[in-house]
Amino acid sequence: MSFDKDRVLQLCKNFSQNTLMETLEMEFIDAGEDFLVATMPVNSRVHQPMGLLHGGASVALAESVGSAASIMFINPEKQEVRGIEISANHLKSKREGIVTGTAKIIHKGASIHLWEIRITDEQGKLISLCKLTNMVLPRKR
Repeated sequence: MSFDKDRVLQLCKNFSQNTLMETLEMEFIDAGEDFLVATMPVNSRVHQPMGLLHGGASVALAESVGSAASIMFINPEKQEVRGIEISANHLKSKREGIVTGTAKIIHKGASIHLWEIRITDEQGKLISLCKLTNMVLPRKR
């Protein structure tokens, strides 16, 4: 079966409804066979008290895009994904604009997926570097 970018992006849009992804205005914008990309606006909704992008919001973007990316590699009728570990290094601050999270697969095992998620600004400068481990589980009916 060939990769269908439009189907993947529509699936991501559908499962984001009424979730944190919708609350934080995350938008899935690109996908490939081994990556997924989402954006998030930086505004007062995701600021910490000093008026900067909250590290937790960056981690929310990273986990959202990395978890969604794992769904591309499973059969959602028979399997589901759980994030089991995430780490983040926040390297640059941001007050406003857009950040982009790009998840790229590092390891695609039968039960474990490891992702690197790079969160960048509009100029491609690295804001945060994250690593996410997802576990693939049998779907409970």
